[in-house]
This record gives sequence, structure tokens and C-alpha cells, in this order.
Amino acid sequence: QVQLVESGGGLVQPGGSLRLSCAASGFPFTFSRYTMGWYRQAPGKQRELVAIITSGAGTNYVDSVKGRFTISRDNAKNTVDLQMDSLKPEDTAVYYCNAAIFVSNYWGQGTQVTVSS
Repeated sequence: QVQLVESGGGLVQPGGSLRLSCAASGFPFTFSRYTMGWYRQAPGKQRELVAIITSGAGTNYVDSVKGRFTISRDNAKNTVDLQMDSLKPEDTAVYYCNAAIFVSNYWGQGTQVTVSS
């Protein structure tokens, strides 16, 4: 059974940092073969891609987080992290971990990130 479990969310002041982590288990294929991503969904808005990291460790980010967020993966531990710096109130959302390979797509349950003073 595939599981993606996010952790690390919380309340942080503007300008602060958080590190999200996603632990994967139960994949039918080797974890390193999956493209891993972080998405977010703010109240009243559609879910959007924040960052992805491919099996070859290539990365891509939505423009609004470039230079502030960093995605990384540890294939030995089956984890993918999202380091978020210089957080802004508009980063407030539920953040979801995603794993994709071929036509398969898996999601975690989400973790809340709130940026507020």
C-alpha cells in the first residue's frame, strides 16, 4: 500500500523558515524512479504545483517561490523535503506531497503551513 506522509508544517512569522518532509513507502517501483513534487492549495484556490524533482534530480519551481524554496530528495531514505525560506503570508496553504511515475499519481494527506504575524 502506497503511503506518503508529510510533516513539518505549522505557524511561522513572515520572513521565517519551515522545512517540510515527505516519507514514502509501499511503492511498486524503486523510489528513485519517481518524480516527486510538492503542491499547495490555499482556501478558495486551485491546487498548484510548487516544486518538483525528477528521478535525475532535476528541479523546477513555480515563479513565486524561486530563490526562496528548495526541493531535495534522499533516495536512500525514501524522502523528499521542501526547505521554505523568506516565507510570505501568501505562502499560507495546505501543502501536499506527490509521487508520479508513468500514469500513476499518489498524494499525501497534506500539512498546513500558515504564515502570519
